[in-house]
Amino acid sequence: MTLLLWSAGLFLCGSLMFSYWLGLAARRNLREVGDGNPGALNLWRSAGYAYGMAGIALDFAKGCAPVAIMLGAGRVSGYGAALASLMPVLGHALSPFLRGRGGKAIATTFGVWCGLAFEGALAYAVILAILLGVSRLPRIRSAKRTSAEADALQVVLGMLLLFVYAAARSWAAPVAAFALANMLLLACTHRRELLRMYARNRRQQD
Repeated sequence: MTLLLWSAGLFLCGSLMFSYWLGLAARRNLREVGDGNPGALNLWRSAGYAYGMAGIALDFAKGCAPVAIMLGAGRVSGYGAALASLMPVLGHALSPFLRGRGGKAIATTFGVWCGLAFEGALAYAVILAILLGVSRLPRIRSAKRTSAEADALQVVLGMLLLFVYAAARSWAAPVAAFALANMLLLACTHRRELLRMYARNRRQQD
């Protein structure tokens, strides 16, 4: 029952779509900006950096704060804590406030990792920075993929590499399992970009 209550509470925290609501406050409908993602990046593009930074901070906080509070309370641990820590990411991706059509959960993912294992958040940031640098090499940059597709690939591949890092560092098994589950959730939230990239590669091979 304790795990169920914490999971429900963390899902609710994650489902609060701050960036989307800030966009409405700025008279911008994020569903009509860019790829329609109701997240902080589209908020930044449509309403400016001040709103964008506020959206990033709030999306980060709704992942970090509840996970840190849960772990601090000491009522849930091990695989139960790992499962509950997925809930803010899942809540953002499937927000009932947007009828299940939430965002990609990148800022919320960073927040959850900061609450769960700060080294994981730092390692993920470094991995993404390295992948971004590699993607800008002339040979890689010439590959026929849009920036959105490249970003999606980096986000998902980065989390897979974080799982490998966690295994190599002999982190607690629940944390490593969380990294793998987090990767699958990010693959789902970025599925459109990944599927477009896959379809284009198949056409080129044919």
